[in-house]
Amino acid sequence: MTIQADIEQKLANGIQAKHLEVVNESGNHNVPPGSESHFKVVIVSEDFADKKLLQRHRMINQVLAEELQGKIHALALHTYTEAEWQEQSGNAPMSPPCLGGSAK
Repeated sequence: MTIQADIEQKLANGIQAKHLEVVNESGNHNVPPGSESHFKVVIVSEDFADKKLLQRHRMINQVLAEELQGKIHALALHTYTEAEWQEQSGNAPMSPPCLGGSAK
């Protein structure tokens, strides 16, 4: 199983999501071809209702604790309730371009 598939499965089992999207963004970074180290997660769940952003991210981090110990180098999280997702018109922000490991 790929790391991406593992992330998808764990999040689907750990959080009641109405929408879940896991994007491998490793190709946008200075890593070997085929790497699975940089991910973007877009997740819509009523589990996030009345929770601050930090609480939502902690929920995700708890579900992915094992992967965050070494398999994942970067994880961009976009967490929404269904109403917030509709306000976004079903679009999450684009990830910023990679700076090649330095703040140029």
